[in-house]
Amino acid sequence: MQTVNLLGLAAGLLTTVAFLPQVAKTWKTRSADDLSTGMLLLFSTGLLLWLLYGLAIQALPVVLANAVTLLLTGAILVMKWRFGRAPRGADKDVG
Repeated sequence: MQTVNLLGLAAGLLTTVAFLPQVAKTWKTRSADDLSTGMLLLFSTGLLLWLLYGLAIQALPVVLANAVTLLLTGAILVMKWRFGRAPRGADKDVG
């Protein structure tokens, strides 16, 4: 494998893995209130464009990194929507 592809794979791995703690924290706390929906939507759009670009130029590191990061960001967006629908503590019995 060419050195430039290894460099791209390493960069993609690090930037993709960087999202795992946020996904885990969002899942654990059941809250994504501190994350901006606008930022997540813009970032996801950028990832989609990078993914399409990577496909167009047939660059495996670009495709892999952006596809996985797009899935992780999508998971955060879904959790933000699902966990944000009911007020915290709404399921607790108030007596």
